[in-house]
Parts: sequence; structure tokens; C-alpha cells
Amino acid sequence: MHADEPDIDTSLVRRLIAGQFPRWADLPVERVDSVGTSNSMYRLGEDMVVRLPRTEGAASDIGTEHIWLPRLAPVLPAAVPVPVGMGRPAEGYPWSWSVYGWLPGANPAAGRIAEPELLARDLAEFITALHRVDPLDAPPAYRGETLAARDEATRAVIAELGASADIDAGAATAVWEEALRAPTPSGPPVWIHADLQPGNMLLADDRLAAVIDFGCAGLGDPAVDLIAAWYVLPAAARPAFRAALGVDDATWTRGRGWALSIALPELGYYRETNPVMAGNARHVIRELLDSRPAHG
Repeated sequence: MHADEPDIDTSLVRRLIAGQFPRWADLPVERVDSVGTSNSMYRLGEDMVVRLPRTEGAASDIGTEHIWLPRLAPVLPAAVPVPVGMGRPAEGYPWSWSVYGWLPGANPAAGRIAEPELLARDLAEFITALHRVDPLDAPPAYRGETLAARDEATRAVIAELGASADIDAGAATAVWEEALRAPTPSGPPVWIHADLQPGNMLLADDRLAAVIDFGCAGLGDPAVDLIAAWYVLPAAARPAFRAALGVDDATWTRGRGWALSIALPELGYYRETNPVMAGNARHVIRELLDSRPAHG
């Protein structure tokens, strides 16, 4: 999926665990099917999961997660991963890696959410709580820049995907330029997850049970977390989501821009290597281009 990605398999995970966490060496190890692209996941026994970064960039997030997730967990209304061990490079694997407590649940699937308005309110509650976390000493988010800083790259991928007839370049440009015209945030940066996609949420009994993968989290524009409106929720549930958050027109419009500027390069990058991610990106782009700004 990525250039120079290390070989990761069950045998490697067993060797890493035996060498560094021998008390868990006899536990079964089973690969977890995941749409995630930054980490490989292996269930360890009944109660834990081993998470190995696929890229150097993902590996650089491990220290931040181990510091901040235990602090965030008590103040958030849905479960988040709690680290129980940090592994070192070994057995030919080049980076640090993690063991977390296992969180049950299933990823939401666009178009197959049984209670979308309840999920909309759950997501709004989670986002509101996260945005209220004390920002003291918090790191910058991976997507902590302004939309304007993403302009050149976004226009380039619009041109690329338009030339290959993957998207309507004119419609995408119109949504993007509207987002760029929206006023910038009036307040200071807040804690954001910055990657609220289906693969980073777990549902149980049709409600939000957990939010995972905080590798992008940190301080940034609160509009970044609005991407969930188009990545996860159907159009009919977006008004409830927006109302529960109480966001103004400028923030909502920036949220559209963030969703577009994330989905476009995902489609460009994963078209040939990850059909699930590419399909998610196509869905988001279609939702953004088909919905009218007044209600979408």
C-alpha cells in the first residue's frame, strides 16, 4: 500500500511479543481486518490489540498517543484506545509499536447506518467534549494548518482527477473556492481528532462506542472534525449533527473544504492500492459535490 512498507505478519508479531512482553507470549495472535492505511492491527488474546505502524510518519505519532490518550480518555463520552505497552524496534521491524486494550464494535458503513440521527448526536457530543479539553501543552494536529495552506496541493489533485475523469473538476473547484472564502476561525485552536472517518469509529447497538486512531490529533481548526458529516453521516442526518454542534456558516463551510481536501488526495493515492479507501473517498466527494451548501 505504501512504498518501502515493512513486511508485517503474524509471525513477526509473535516474535516481538515474546521478546519484549514475555508474559503475553502464550496468547493467541490474530490479524484484524481493517480499512486503516497507517497501521497493521493484530488481536492479542481477548483483551488487547497490537498496532504496528506501516510508515515512518505513523510511527512518529506513537509517543504522542501514549502521553495523551490516558489523559483524554476520562473526559470523553466514548471510549478511546488505552495504551498498555510500547514496543521497541526489533526482529527487523524498524519502529516503535504499541499494545492497546481491545475495543469491541464495528465500523459504520455509509448508507447502512440504522440510527443516523442518534449517531449524529453521539458524534456531536464527542466532538464538543474533545474541543473543550484544556489545550495547555497540547501538540499541533497533523491537520493543524489553514485551508489556504492546502490550496496548491488541493488544486493540483483536482486537476489530476479531473483530467482522468474521476471527478467533476469544475464542481470540486467551486466547493473548494467557497471554503477558501469562508472566514478563518475567530478563536484559538482547540483539541481535534482530525481524522473522523468510518475506519476510526466503532459502533455498538447502532451508537458510537469508541473513537480510535488519534495519530492526527492535536490543536487545530474545529472545522476539521466536521468531516464526519460527509464521511459518515447521510445527508438527512447532517442538520441534526450541525444543530447539536451549534456551528456557524463559516465553520460549516470550512468543514466542507476540509472534507474535500482530504478525500481528493485519498482517491488519488489509493485508486490502485486500496479499493475500500478509494470507495470511501469517492463517496465523500460525491456527497460534497451533490449537496447544496445551504443544507449539505
